[in-house]
Amino acid sequence: MIPAIFNWSGGKDSTLALHRVLAEKKFNIKYLLTTLSEKYQRISMHGVREELLEKQAAAIGIPLKKIYLPENASMSTYNEIMEKTMNEISAENIHDAIFGDIFLEDLKKYREEQLNKVGYTAHFPLWKEDSKALLNEFLQLGYKTILVCINEKQLDKNFAGRIIDSSFPGDLPATVDPCGENGEFHSFVFDGPIFKKPISFTKGKVVRRSYVSTDDDDCFSNNPQPYDTGFYYCDLIPA
Repeated sequence: MIPAIFNWSGGKDSTLALHRVLAEKKFNIKYLLTTLSEKYQRISMHGVREELLEKQAAAIGIPLKKIYLPENASMSTYNEIMEKTMNEISAENIHDAIFGDIFLEDLKKYREEQLNKVGYTAHFPLWKEDSKALLNEFLQLGYKTILVCINEKQLDKNFAGRIIDSSFPGDLPATVDPCGENGEFHSFVFDGPIFKKPISFTKGKVVRRSYVSTDDDDCFSNNPQPYDTGFYYCDLIPA
């Protein structure tokens, strides 16, 4: 099998992509690679505590490699940190990276270009598939996930902390992608076929945070696109 790293967010798209990769047995996943806030020690954008990320990796059984990003890191800073990390990993004869992206062309191009600079090939197991079909597949496989981050311009605050089930797609506005591929929401997966055991947690407070960026000065969500919006985060407390 080909040694590779898997870019892991802890959410449902990452989980489904990893599920497929493990079933296919083409790649040998050496690490789950995740970026976290250096200040808050939470998964970038998702806001999930580092301890829960560690529990996910332990339940999956793949070593976790964490990258800590400084607060308000610029794209240049982000690229420098990522390049250093990828070069370190390549010393272990790993030159392939896997992502759970579905249809954001600019983001795919960005990932491919940056990885090509350090000798990596990017792979996208879910690319261009129908979002609703992917969500149905995820649920039919028996995975369980909770919404941890909500874009207030796209969804009501009450979606924060909601478990995704079969009724979820029908409750979404027509403008919202069923997988949240445009950044409408992010999730945390806590149980399913690739987990040796469920991840235990309790729901904490829902808090609002606002962000503003330009297209060249922030690495928010690892996506080189501007944003100006608020987000609701449902805190998950390890049990």
